[in-house]
Amino acid sequence: MPVTAAAGLPYCLPPHPNPSRPSYKLPKGAVDAHFHVFGPPEVFPWAPPEQRAYTPPAAPLAHYRQVAAHLGFERGVVVQPMAHGFDNAATLDAIARSEGRVFGVARVDSGFSDGALEALHKGGIRGVRFTLDAGGPADRAGVETIVDRIRQLGWSATFHARPRHLIEDADWFGALPVPVVIDHFGRVDFSEGPDQPAFRNLVALARNTEHVHVKISCIERCSATDPPWRDSVPFAHALLDAAPERLLWGTDWPHSQRYALGAQCDTGALVDMIPVLVPDENLRRQILVENPARLFHA
Repeated sequence: MPVTAAAGLPYCLPPHPNPSRPSYKLPKGAVDAHFHVFGPPEVFPWAPPEQRAYTPPAAPLAHYRQVAAHLGFERGVVVQPMAHGFDNAATLDAIARSEGRVFGVARVDSGFSDGALEALHKGGIRGVRFTLDAGGPADRAGVETIVDRIRQLGWSATFHARPRHLIEDADWFGALPVPVVIDHFGRVDFSEGPDQPAFRNLVALARNTEHVHVKISCIERCSATDPPWRDSVPFAHALLDAAPERLLWGTDWPHSQRYALGAQCDTGALVDMIPVLVPDENLRRQILVENPARLFHA
């Protein structure tokens, strides 16, 4: 059972303390298109308990920099985590200290003024992320209100969606008037096979909708097997066949919401799966360098 904080929220375990050095050498200019920074909480406090589902470990920028250098990433996209709510200060700090190598994806709500959005843009934010509740429908009206306001900034809208959303909201994702990013294979369960309805919808969205992007990341969360998570391969290859020009890859460091010993994954092992997921060298460069640079204006 996870250790629980006083507010009733579970404490996450920290990231893997000693990730392996990958055998696969990333291409020059490789972008980690999805990582997070947590805290440190004495500088960047956690959001109030009612705005988050867990209490993370501190995973500050200084630690991520060591991980990125160890893995071989030169650039990145830092994604605002739920644990910091709508206070994007830690994300903006990571961008500001990157010397132009990192851009960001923020969390915003209807309370953000136009001036606040413009300030985020000046701070290196290039998109917003919506975490869709696994048990409920998408808040289409709320999302559309924000999308209408970020459109003029040239931002994208990232969705941490679940399989039910790929079934119920696929047409809606495709109709949004900004670039759309679906995180982590839409969190489909690899054990159900690539012919499951949610994944078929995701592949169709990627193939038929020119502004829908998909992150082929977090294979360890979707997999039903132990490392190296080989059940991920047919899913990645299906998306490669559909739209290699709109695929992205990221570490998801520090791999939050892990509560059991042994649950933390080895980020180096994830990197070593990249050439298995994407066998063609030119496509790997496209996914790791060109696609994120174009989408995030990096």
